[in-house]
Amino acid sequence: MAFTLQIGDKAPDFSLPGTDGNTYSLDDFSDAKGLVIFFTCNHCPYVVNSDEYTRETVEKYQPEGISFVGINSNSSNTYEEDSFDNMVKRMKEHDFPWVYLRDKSQEVAWEYGALRTPHFYLFDEDRKLVYTGRALNNPGEPEKSTANDLENALDEFLEGKSISTPLTNPLGCNVKWDGKDAHWMPPQAEDLVKE
Repeated sequence: MAFTLQIGDKAPDFSLPGTDGNTYSLDDFSDAKGLVIFFTCNHCPYVVNSDEYTRETVEKYQPEGISFVGINSNSSNTYEEDSFDNMVKRMKEHDFPWVYLRDKSQEVAWEYGALRTPHFYLFDEDRKLVYTGRALNNPGEPEKSTANDLENALDEFLEGKSISTPLTNPLGCNVKWDGKDAHWMPPQAEDLVKE
């Protein structure tokens, strides 16, 4: 069985605390035409360097009925910067336009099969997966990116088309699993596509 959710799979539910003091589950986004859930963090240079590009995507597609939820599953024992307090601080500092949730137990990351930060998942109105992978094809140096695969998928989704490239490999730091080496990946985790 694959580690990462497969196209057509339903979004696993969750109940996670947000940096705004509220607790969120899938039901809180039930009005959204589409839902983007992305695994992210505070410290990874691929995240930090591309966050403003993610902001542009969110601001472009939120008015179209797409909701965006960032989830930080990284162990703060591996990187203290990824603690909940630092999440709150970072959101206050940058005022990002998405909900930012803490998955301290890492259960949600495991259920979704999050590979890296950032790793994006686009779900349709029935919360079935239609796209997963990266946004930019060079999040480490976003100004050198030549494609935004998430935006391409969102455009096709909003036009009612099937996604022409439903799988791309997320590019970034691997999720920091608690009690494991910083570079550890679950043995069943693998690239989504052979590129």
